[in-house]
Order: sequence, then C-alpha cells, then structure tokens
Amino acid sequence: MDTADVTDASWPRGDSRIWRVRAGHGEVFVKQYPSVEKYAREVKGYEHATRALAAGEAPRLLASDLQRPAVVLSALPGRVVRGLPIEQSVEQRVHRLAGDLLRRWHDTDEPISDREHQRIMESVTAQADEAAVILERLGDQLSSAEQDLVREAARDLPDLAQALPLAYRHGDYSPRNWLWDEATEHHGLIDFEESAPGLAVEDLVWLGGAAWPTRPDLRDAFLTGYGRQLSSTEQRALVLLTARLGASYLNTGLTKSVTVLIDRGRTVLHHMVHAPPLNSRPGHRTTARRLPARHVRRRA
Repeated sequence: MDTADVTDASWPRGDSRIWRVRAGHGEVFVKQYPSVEKYAREVKGYEHATRALAAGEAPRLLASDLQRPAVVLSALPGRVVRGLPIEQSVEQRVHRLAGDLLRRWHDTDEPISDREHQRIMESVTAQADEAAVILERLGDQLSSAEQDLVREAARDLPDLAQALPLAYRHGDYSPRNWLWDEATEHHGLIDFEESAPGLAVEDLVWLGGAAWPTRPDLRDAFLTGYGRQLSSTEQRALVLLTARLGASYLNTGLTKSVTVLIDRGRTVLHHMVHAPPLNSRPGHRTTARRLPARHVRRRA
C-alpha cells in the first residue's frame, strides 16, 4: 500500500466512500460505509450475486471488515453506462442485457421471514402515507391530473403491494450502476448496498421515471431481456411508486429551494400522468412465464 496509486472514486452524492487502488498485483476498490446496515446489505448482495450472476458480471468480494465497516472488491472491465457516449443500437443492447441480468437476479430466490415480509409492506404503506402528506402540503403546486395520481398512490399502493411479486431487489438498478466494456461487449453490475427483499417492480422505478418515458426503444429492449411484459397490476404499481418518488423530489426541492429536485419532480410527475401502458405495442405478445405471487421464499 505504501507504493499504491490511490484515487477517490466516490460519487459526488452519497455518503459511502470508494477508492480505486492500483498496485503491482493489479487493481481493487475499497468501499467504506456510513452504517453497519449498508455494509451488511452490500455483503449480502455479493453473496446473492455469486449465485445469481455469471462470473465477471459483478465484482468479487475479496475482503470485508465489520469494524470499519469496509470491503475490498475486485475490479470489473468497462465504464459506467450513465453518461457514456454510445450509439443507439449499442445502448439498446446494453438495456437488453441489463434486463436479462435483472431477471436472473430476481429469479434467484432468497428466504424471507415473516418479519421481513411485514417490513416490506410497512415500507409501501410509509410511501403511501408520504404521498398523502405531500398532496396536502403542495396544494396548488400540482395540476389536477397530478393531484389525482398522487392521491391514487396514497390510496392504492398498500393494497396493490399485497398482489405484487416479491424478489431480492438490487435496490438501485440504474445505468449509474451498470458497466459496459465496448471492446468485449461485456455488461456488469455494481453497488449492492441497497439490496434487500422487496417488491420486484421497485427495481424498475428509476427506469420508469427517467429513461423509458422519452426512450420507449430502451423500455422495449429492457423488457425483451427481462423475458416478459409486466402485468397490469405491476404496471399500475410502477406508475404510482414512480409518481410518489416524483412528488417527494418536488416536495423536498420546494422545501429546501433546490432547483434540480424541483425540476426532477415536475418532470417525473409529468411523465407519469402521460405514461402509456407498457404492454401497449400493437400485436405484441409474450409467452415468457410470469413470476409467482410470492417469488421470494418465505420461512417462519
């Protein structure tokens, strides 16, 4: 370490710290967490990745230390997809591969206790409650259509959650955590500190709010890789979960006078008000199997 080349690779936002360490034996990443909970989720996420993904699709966990708490991770080839200048056809291929990877991630079962199942449902209820509070607080800051959508999120999300597939979620499934190596066309996944059992459709919220509304070609490529279309219940839940997030952005932005959050919230809400059904392509049919109603195995 005395002669290693160490570079801070942390995200501008976020409270975890990441360093790229290059030495004579190669390159690794060191990641330190602000809490034991995030550390534990990351370690569990790497255990899940080992069973769910092919070799090289995720970093290897080389060492971990609960006392710091920190981990040492192997390096993967490629660059972060978010902001990467690539051609449209390549971008579609990346999203198809990302859909395939997430399907395998979701298809690999993890046990879930009754207590964890209760936590998942409480989390959805908390999001619905937040939507109700924001609706009352924002008042005329929302259009009538946006008010209706946020009101539906407050009213319908808890009941919808009871009928939605559960899975071990990545928790932050977006292009900023995808890697792409153009030379080898290799796709990889990083950052598991938000991974946990939850609603499978929650892994699509960022895509549904930020990417798909203006890029239906990427939506189609992703769902092709995922191997199935979403059910009508999943589609509805995705719109309401994303609308709740947009309302949260807007509320925080207005409260703290943060323009970027205000703009982001308004954009997401506008997209959700005008969101077409994901299965709306004429003549499209899918024969892929559906996830069972309780995709994650439960144990007493």
